[in-house]
Amino acid sequence: MRLWPFGKTEKRDVQFSPALALMMASRSAIAAAGINVNQESALRFMAVYACVRVIAEDIASLPLNVYRRLEPRGKEKAPMHPLYEVLHDQPNPEQTSFQFRETMMSHLLLWGNAFAEIQMGGNGRVQALWPLTPSRVNIRRNRATQELQYLVTPPGGVERWFTNKQIFHIPGLSLNGVTGLSPIGVAREAIGLGLASQEFAARFFSNGARPSMVLEHPGKLSQEAHERMRIDFEGLHTGLDNAQRVAILEEGMKANGLFINPSDAQFVEQRKLSIEEIARFYRVQPFKIGEHGRSTFNNIEHLGIDHVVSTIRPWLVRWEQALRRLMPEEERGEFFTEFVVDGLLRGDTEKRWGAYKIGIETGVLSPNDVRELENMPLREGGDDYAATNSGPSPAVSANGNRPALVGGRA
Repeated sequence: MRLWPFGKTEKRDVQFSPALALMMASRSAIAAAGINVNQESALRFMAVYACVRVIAEDIASLPLNVYRRLEPRGKEKAPMHPLYEVLHDQPNPEQTSFQFRETMMSHLLLWGNAFAEIQMGGNGRVQALWPLTPSRVNIRRNRATQELQYLVTPPGGVERWFTNKQIFHIPGLSLNGVTGLSPIGVAREAIGLGLASQEFAARFFSNGARPSMVLEHPGKLSQEAHERMRIDFEGLHTGLDNAQRVAILEEGMKANGLFINPSDAQFVEQRKLSIEEIARFYRVQPFKIGEHGRSTFNNIEHLGIDHVVSTIRPWLVRWEQALRRLMPEEERGEFFTEFVVDGLLRGDTEKRWGAYKIGIETGVLSPNDVRELENMPLREGGDDYAATNSGPSPAVSANGNRPALVGGRA
């Protein structure tokens, strides 16, 4: 691994710092609601945690394969390609493919950037990918070579410079084309408001936030009598076992219950709005994070498909195009990586098998194609495709000659 020293041209190099991008998104880590908002505190807001978890787990759970392009068209899996095992099974000795992609997606959704150190083997191939915490990575462009260089500061370690070929980088939405903007920095105010509402709700319902009952005595009680009366009343009338018990009061004492007035209850509506705002920010359907206000039995399937198309697919494109850099240049025209999203796009059983029936009858699918999609064993003779019309087969004419097809191909 190469160590990059500081040279005379260091001050003239252009800096691209994810930390700087975070500061550009918002000048202060303190939101207007008075809450300190950063990547760690933002996860305490359940809406943020839920959105990050949904997207990260969905992408991590998808099969990621290496394919080889076929001529004149089509593709096939390339399990013998050196990159296949790294991406599909185990990117490094300490993580599975699911764990690696889940970690990288979490970094993308919180910092707006995902970095991994590329460990090369003796054969010049990618041997392992090691995730790097984005807050510990800074980027510069060397004016002399115009190449990006990465300064990584490991915990308790020594700063090291890496070349562009030694770092795997996926940027999110970017203003400079190099580093992605931090979603937490951009949405700091909305997250701060959500955290404030969440904290207010916790304090409101805690034991010391507001008494549920006030005992009013016409006279003046000593401190000892006051404490004894409180203990006696709580012992008789608090807890599930004492629910609905009749309270007997003496000496003209009154029991006054305290209730939530409409103005105090507005925080419930505010919390709902905060959840919807975060779901909108991450472009996650609210039902995916447990908010079913607008989902019904009739539209839940279409909302699920929209989640794949509108939320998941753009991230998959970022991944697939970034992974292309891990291939040797001479192989990029023949091999490529791709996520398999068929499982997420499946409809219910009736609609799915109805679509299969149409595909088989029109010759688009064979029975074995369907069985493979349904993870069923293939059967002999199941690779035959149905004719695309109900008339006699045009394969051979009456005189035994093969007729010319449209386009001049027989």
